[in-house]
Amino acid sequence: MTVSSVEVSEIVDGLSADQKQISPKYFYDERGSQLFDEITRLPEYYLTNTELGIMRDNIDEIAAMVGKQASLIEFGSGSSLKTRVLLEHLSELAAYVPVDISEEHLCVSADEIRSEFPHVDILPVVADFTRQFALPAPMVMPIRNVVYFPGSTIGNFEYDMAIELLRVMYHEAGRNGALIIGVDLQKDRQTIENAYNDSAGVTAEFNLNMLRHLNRDYGANFDVEEFTHSASYDEDKGRVVIELVSQTDQVFEVADTVFDIADGEAILTEYSHKYTLDGFAAMASATGFKVEKVWTDANQLFSVQFLTRQ
Repeated sequence: MTVSSVEVSEIVDGLSADQKQISPKYFYDERGSQLFDEITRLPEYYLTNTELGIMRDNIDEIAAMVGKQASLIEFGSGSSLKTRVLLEHLSELAAYVPVDISEEHLCVSADEIRSEFPHVDILPVVADFTRQFALPAPMVMPIRNVVYFPGSTIGNFEYDMAIELLRVMYHEAGRNGALIIGVDLQKDRQTIENAYNDSAGVTAEFNLNMLRHLNRDYGANFDVEEFTHSASYDEDKGRVVIELVSQTDQVFEVADTVFDIADGEAILTEYSHKYTLDGFAAMASATGFKVEKVWTDANQLFSVQFLTRQ
């Protein structure tokens, strides 16, 4: 893969901070994308099945709000599991544009979607969706762009970064555009922590795979066996803190930059923020979006929301 100097600088800067950290986007090499797909099928990981249930229960209303001849732009498309529910019910779709940083995984997923929906113009884009990117031109001119961001991935970003990402979505949606987004809701600690500490250890392997990705593609030499996965819920800040904890004093390098890490010291790899409905609406409003409709499950675990540009 092609490694940019911007990415290398981002990784080095993150590891040079007082709280060492690596952006969660580096989870997603091909293996990382496969592991995340496996996580979504775990019994403890309530998010995917709950969101799918919400989509299926309300799909007619969701499809009506999207309207005809829209271009559906999915940020971080992965396996496009939930998107199939939309594609089955959206009539006269102008195009489906899956956007993902993992080219191999994206191409496989796009080919599968093409075979299932041969009438839809499928236009995959390899891009870092946290930054503005160029949209491809569909064969049919769309009436509107609808950005789709399922899975509550918005919760992986701290407030300022979440705001910036919503602004990117606002830009890509364009005039008359909209956003369909999955938003995980605040709930009891046990339910949340179980989702990120599954008994099969898949989430732990997903977290550790980030180091393997950096070793292979970014000139790092992490001793992966000397790190362990940690995930705990901070109720005061409404977020899960996911880390890789060093099991010994050690030294590692990334792109010829040397780092020390102490026994018990952690590298932050991800936050997963859980929102109140009012809290998310306020954040969306700060970027120019207005929440038009919210759908939730009976237990108020998760929400799917439809936003329009103000």
